[in-house]
Amino acid sequence: MFTTVRKFILLAIVFIGLVLAGLLIGCSCGTAGSGILEGNVTIGPICPVEQPGHPCPIPCEMYQARKVLIYNSSGTKLIAEAAIDCNGHYLVELKSGGYTVDINRDGFGHVSGVPEKIELKSGQTVELNIDIDTGIR
Repeated sequence: MFTTVRKFILLAIVFIGLVLAGLLIGCSCGTAGSGILEGNVTIGPICPVEQPGHPCPIPCEMYQARKVLIYNSSGTKLIAEAAIDCNGHYLVELKSGGYTVDINRDGFGHVSGVPEKIELKSGQTVELNIDIDTGIR
């Protein structure tokens, strides 16, 4: 009887170990992981004469009119959109992989910094800043 109990406990431990190992393997293979894409959008100048170090404040609506657009790596399919806050910052969590990042071109100004291809790895943060020059001088 003592050996039967030992065998049962040993089998139970092995079974639990196999189940846990299967769960761990399933979790690591079943998800691609994700990373963060973030950055700042600058817009300006918005006044005809700006003093160095004293730029005119950018109205929140100017940022809200724009969206950061995230496409698949070939740039043919829209995957996500990121809103830009009133300070010009955006942040979006994406699955690991290749992407093409752009911004909607509604409105005025020359856009630089996009489109840009990025490669996002699990746990990584990629910073991509975008500049919109209004042309006001």
